[in-house]
Amino acid sequence: MARKGILTTNLNQSGGAAKPEKPRMMPRGAVGALQSSLSKLQENAVQEIDCSLIDDAGLKDRLGMDSEAQRQLVESLRTYGQQVPILLRPHAKEPGRFEIVYGRRRLMALKELGQPVKAMVRQLDDHALVLAQGQENTSRQDLSFIEKASFAAQLKEADYDRETIAAALSIDQPMVTRMLKVGTAFSLPFLRQIGSAPKIGRDRWMTLAEALKDKAATSRASTFMNRPEFLTLDSDQRFEAVLKHVQKKPSASKPAAAKPRTLRDAAGKALADVRLTNRGVTLNIPSRTADGFDAWFETNAETLITELHDRWKNERSED
Repeated sequence: MARKGILTTNLNQSGGAAKPEKPRMMPRGAVGALQSSLSKLQENAVQEIDCSLIDDAGLKDRLGMDSEAQRQLVESLRTYGQQVPILLRPHAKEPGRFEIVYGRRRLMALKELGQPVKAMVRQLDDHALVLAQGQENTSRQDLSFIEKASFAAQLKEADYDRETIAAALSIDQPMVTRMLKVGTAFSLPFLRQIGSAPKIGRDRWMTLAEALKDKAATSRASTFMNRPEFLTLDSDQRFEAVLKHVQKKPSASKPAAAKPRTLRDAAGKALADVRLTNRGVTLNIPSRTADGFDAWFETNAETLITELHDRWKNERSED
């Protein structure tokens, strides 16, 4: 049997050319699983992104920035670099840009240092965004009670249901009710003026809310919070000072002292001053102008008072 040459085309048993074997197709389920795995790898991959490409999004969970704590964060990032990535999502309307989910303080510090931010990028809708932001909040030890309550109130204002609020903050429904009672009792600008007040718990905030139901108390608080010395206090001190001002009872105003009435003679010369107060009647005869009348009056005071009293009784009986 002749040996086939190495360039001879392979023939099938019928003598025709062998059909090329079709490439094996991966099952659709496997393709989907691979794509899902790749997506998860991409979401968990840490990328370096220019800070200028990141916009704000979601709700503001903090009620103010502690300048000293932020300075320390800047110095830590300068010395050790960024150890924990922030979370972003692609911008819905501007390709190539991103929106922050959480990590605002780190982003602000890295902007100050002029460094790119290390971030994970995930596809999140608004509902998933607030869940991610809220659950990140619950793991942070420095978020105060009022900041969490305010975050819950903002979620309610944005029409998220209580189940979502509970999931976002990892709390149960009764706690949602308690947090909303506090968070909705104050306006966001008011809370931002006071700040996070980390040492102040729910009961004290409820005390303040009750006190502010009085319009006069609200006016006193507003006046005090606009004073320059208010800004020199730390957040806990601001709360205490505001509570003190709204609980302060306005002192009863004293009635103005009655003005004396001058008694004059027939020629119009001033003889004495008489004054009626809640303690009685006082008569003052200035000695410098009395020309001895003051001494004479003192000598004859008993007779004069008796005669005046008798006259008063007679007039009273006639009535």
